[in-house]
Amino acid sequence: MQKVETLKNPIVEQRADPWVYKHTDGYYYFTASVPEYDRIEVRRSETIQGLGNAEPVVAWTKHEDGIMSANIWAPEIHFIDGKWYIYFAAARKDAIFDHRMYVIENDAQNPLEGNWVEKGQVRTAWESFSLDATTFEHKGNLYYVWAQKDPEIDGNSNLYIAKMANPWTLTGPQVMITTPEYDWEKIGFLVNEGAAVLKSNGKIFISYSASATDYNYCMGLLSADEDSDLLNPKSWKKSPEPVFQTNEENSQFGPGHNSFTVSEDGSQDILIYHARNYREIVGDPLWDPNRHTRAQVFTWNEDGSPNFGTPVPDAN
Repeated sequence: MQKVETLKNPIVEQRADPWVYKHTDGYYYFTASVPEYDRIEVRRSETIQGLGNAEPVVAWTKHEDGIMSANIWAPEIHFIDGKWYIYFAAARKDAIFDHRMYVIENDAQNPLEGNWVEKGQVRTAWESFSLDATTFEHKGNLYYVWAQKDPEIDGNSNLYIAKMANPWTLTGPQVMITTPEYDWEKIGFLVNEGAAVLKSNGKIFISYSASATDYNYCMGLLSADEDSDLLNPKSWKKSPEPVFQTNEENSQFGPGHNSFTVSEDGSQDILIYHARNYREIVGDPLWDPNRHTRAQVFTWNEDGSPNFGTPVPDAN
């Protein structure tokens, strides 16, 4: 069994918005944005490092036109009530940045097999730009957390939470839990996106990413007591400083859009994220393919909050 200390970055090259899920079958399942933004791939490995050499399987391909026909972004794979679900954002050929959130479902034991069925759009309070959905279970309820543009609020996206009636349908109110307010959340774009949930030490933590997708991209952190009302915005406290950001000394730029997993033996917590190894980008950062998937161990502070440290350098 591989020791987690031997992790060498990058884990998977040219895969942004990485999502790693360790299943009860012992496999790590991986999906991420591909540079072409035209399909959803899934791969698996018994080790985190092995994901880089694992054979990807195409789960779904964009439509020729209409909905889900352009810019397929940030897929996440989840296992809920015995079935696999992939949440992703997609736009249309005639409006390539007007994203909505969609879900596909697979009832096979191994999600690299079986058929992925489109369950449709996840409907929210508005028909507006929305993306980067994640789900988590807590005290018998399934929750959905996502980024969306409120037509009444300046900026690009805020984070919202709502309960789910099933893995593709929201129920009850949607509540905003963070909006870009600090300077580090508003560089280039006013963005809160890419949420990931971590439950530990009697708390629920939600990491998220902020600012433009260049070297200014960074991670923030929300926290709530596990016994609080998660649909009450006042339950959530926000770090006034970024918790993970560019480290020029280690040549790691714009780290973010993360997920969480654990080491093979379950003894260590692992942060999965993307970053580039150079600062200057020609043209729009979205079309630069070199946001590589990376992984590193993180620890915990005395107050019970996660300590992500700094992005480690790439392996020589």
